[in-house]
Amino acid sequence: MASLAAVHAGEGPLVILLHGFTQTATSMAPLAERLATSRHVVALDLPGHGGSTSVSADLGGAAALVVDAADGEGFDLVGYSLGGRIALHVACAAPSGLGATVAISASPGVAEIEARHARLARDVALADALEADGDVDAFLSRWLANPLFATLPVDRAGLEDRRANSAAGLADSLRRCSVGAQRWLGDELAALDRPLLMVCGARDDAFVASACAVASTTRAVSVAIVPGAGHVAHLERPDVTARLVDAFLAAR
Repeated sequence: MASLAAVHAGEGPLVILLHGFTQTATSMAPLAERLATSRHVVALDLPGHGGSTSVSADLGGAAALVVDAADGEGFDLVGYSLGGRIALHVACAAPSGLGATVAISASPGVAEIEARHARLARDVALADALEADGDVDAFLSRWLANPLFATLPVDRAGLEDRRANSAAGLADSLRRCSVGAQRWLGDELAALDRPLLMVCGARDDAFVASACAVASTTRAVSVAIVPGAGHVAHLERPDVTARLVDAFLAAR
């Protein structure tokens, strides 16, 4: 059975961290270092990334691998973007060991079927182009030029970390874990009975609106806004984000 590569830090209650697309477990260090003062932090390399490059899984499969990584221990879960969407899948599956979940800049999916299919087609085309030319550097330049990352300082983008990934692994992840390949989670999130915090940067308007819409459907979901941050809130303002996450987990 496949397993995900992991980086460990600290001692105490288990919290698992999940990075975003094109990153690795190393990119979660700003959160890991702060949370590890009172917890056992396990940052995972997601399928197609870092030490898990050879692992191929869709979002549901990745969620199952995350639960396996807890090895039967009770755990809290924190994920960003792609990792946040995987965290939402874990929360919806409600495994017995899961406590609280934090999803940073994470989408519940695309409700409209035609829009979902169009998004998948775009991501598959990106994956095909990446795999055809094999130029990870060029792909990263195009990816980070996305307006979503306009507020992310270059010195916090973790380019060296991202360059450790392979074209084949990233292409596989993009195809299998695209937002367009994701089922709509809105109804499932509305039925949650375990605490979920959706964290968004104040300047990430679309994600703030999405998180607030999810929170309006159930008392299990709350929203925290990181002032002055955009999509990559935990790298743009790591201290503020870590305090929000730590306080939420500590209260539960």
